[in-house]
This record gives sequence, structure tokens and C-alpha cells, in this order.
Amino acid sequence: MIGLIDELLVYVSMDEADQARLRALHPLLAPRFPEIAVRFYEAVWRNAGASAVLQNPEQVERLRVTLIDWMSTGLLGPYDDRFYERRSRIGRRHVAIGLAHQYMFTAMNVVRLAYHEHITMICGNEAMATSRAVNKLLDIELAIMVRHYQLDSEEKLVARERRGQAERLTAMATMTAGIAHEVRNPLNAAKLQLELLGRRLRKHGDDARLVEPCELAQREIDRLTTLLNDFLSFARPPELHLGDSNIVQILAHVVDLERVAAERRGAELVLVTSPPELVAHVDAGKIHQIVLNLVRNAIEVVTAGGHVSVEIVGDEVSFRIRVQDDGPGISAEVRDRIYEPFFSTKEAGTGLGMSIVHSLVALHGGTIEIDTSPRGTRFDVRIPRRV
Repeated sequence: MIGLIDELLVYVSMDEADQARLRALHPLLAPRFPEIAVRFYEAVWRNAGASAVLQNPEQVERLRVTLIDWMSTGLLGPYDDRFYERRSRIGRRHVAIGLAHQYMFTAMNVVRLAYHEHITMICGNEAMATSRAVNKLLDIELAIMVRHYQLDSEEKLVARERRGQAERLTAMATMTAGIAHEVRNPLNAAKLQLELLGRRLRKHGDDARLVEPCELAQREIDRLTTLLNDFLSFARPPELHLGDSNIVQILAHVVDLERVAAERRGAELVLVTSPPELVAHVDAGKIHQIVLNLVRNAIEVVTAGGHVSVEIVGDEVSFRIRVQDDGPGISAEVRDRIYEPFFSTKEAGTGLGMSIVHSLVALHGGTIEIDTSPRGTRFDVRIPRRV
């Protein structure tokens, strides 16, 4: 993380004098690094919980060499972004192998005590100032490593929340599918009978008082049929039909389709300058549906003179579609429920549009994030380029 190392240096008050003392300590302490490494792993082996993550003597020897390099580079610096990145790799590795964070603190204390013991013997009048500089350095080392345990905990919390949301959506989808199937058959039968009735009425005289109510009922049945189709799209997202598709072309098609709707509201819909081509192995139809739903929602919340933009950026791993509007924003209450099935702020809404978007994004292994304020709302959809 760029800037964090500078923040830590300020926080522990490590100045140029401290860094000079650490560099001066290096040639004095370097011959003792192997001895400190031995003490370190003796402490590890005495603790069953810490030693459980070690696999064999060969691994321990590799780690011993790495520890000596860690001690050396720690004293020499420089304490810049490259230093932070090297230390971050160590922190990520601790998380990956399952080393509990309490062992990291106790292990660091082994190094700290060993440093101080030697400093008192070799640094003379500078011993106290050098010990303070070492404490600052090791506090920075701990802060960097602890950050990766924190990031890991946050990722697990987000994953748990997403699993809970997915389970709720699955339960609701099952119920919805059952209701939709039960309603569809009698609805189709009613529509068929109304069509027959309409033909007979026209055959025996085109009386508007009789024909118009029949046509109105047919339109309402068509509306209910559309609603049922939305239910089933939510309840049973079909399997992905993957293929190489130009995502930019999909976005351009959606913008062309919805530009008239935006103009009717006196708003502007634009496709922000983007790469001419961004190919991904996805289900083109479902990507189209995701973007279409987001764009339609954005158009519906802007007023005359408003703006909606669609943008795409990508790298070798994934691509991000951003749909942004300058509408009034989304309240905290609505934001918390936005993917909840049947929840809608629109009078005639089904409350399934964003649930369907969420399920289709998840089906691609992607994520969707919201950033909203009274100045507008932005949806960021990130999807792997190869699903």
C-alpha cells in the first residue's frame, strides 16, 4: 500500500538519526544473525501451535535463511514502498500457512530480546538510543504483518455475508419458482379464452364497450406474464453459455437501445471513451442483461438535464463495468435492501431487477459494488475475463 510505510515512520517517530543507528548496527550484529535464528526456531519448536505449521527440516532451513535476510534488510533499509512490499509478502505468507497472529508477536519478541542483549554488549554509550531505534523498527514490522491478518479477517467477513445473502436468495428463488409455475398455467388459459372472446365479439359487431374491456384484460395478463418471466429469471438463472465476446460492443448496443429512453426524460446517456475492443470469455446475453438493468435504473432516477455514463476498463485478469448517474443517490435503508427480492421503490416495480443483476454477476464469479451520495450513484461490476 503506497504511503502506509511513510505513515508508520511518522507514527513511531523514526527519524534519520534512528535509521543511521540501525545501519551502523548492521555490521556489528550481522555475525550474530545465525545464532539469533537458531534461538528463534528453538522457541518455535517448543510451542506446539507454532511448530504445527512447519512441515519438515528442509523447510525450516529455508526459513532460517530467509530470517537472516529479513534481519539484515530490516537494519539496512531503506524504508520505502519496496521495503513495505517485501514485508507484505511475508505477512501474506503467514496468513496463507495458517500461523496464528499471537505466535507472530511472541516470535518477534524472541528477536527483540536477542537484539537488545547484543546491543548492550557492543554499542557502548549508544546502546539505549540504538535499542529505541530497534524497537521502532520492529514495531513497524509488526504493524505491516498485522495488517495482513486484518485484511484476511475482513475478506472472510465479506465472504460470510455474501454466503448468507446467497442462501437467502436461493430460498426465495425456490419459493418464487413454485409460485410462478402454479400461476402460469391458469394465466395462459385465461389469456387464450380472452383471445377467443375478442374474436367472437368482433365477428358479431365491433362494439367498443365490449371489445375494449376484453383488450384491457389481455394487456393486464401480458403484464402479469412479464412479471412471471422476471420471477423465473430470478428463481432459476440459466447456465452460462460462454464464448469470446467484445464487451465494448455489448455496452455500445445497450447505450444505443436506451438513449431514446434517456432523451424522453431530458437526460443524456453516454458511453465514456473506452478501448475499441475488450474481449472476455463470458455469457454475452447475460452481460447484456446486467448492463441493461443498471442503465435503465440509472435513467429512471435522473431528472431533466441529468447524465448517465457507462464506462469499461480492464486488465489481463478481469474487466470492470461502471454505470454512473447524477441522480439523488440511494438512502442507507434502500441500499441495505437493494438486492433483496421483491423490494422496490417503484410503484409498478417487481423488485427483481437488482436481484437478477446480483445473481448474474455472481454466476460469472464477479462482484458488484455501490458508491452513492446525494450527488449520484455508481455501480461497479467486476467480472473475470475467463469465467
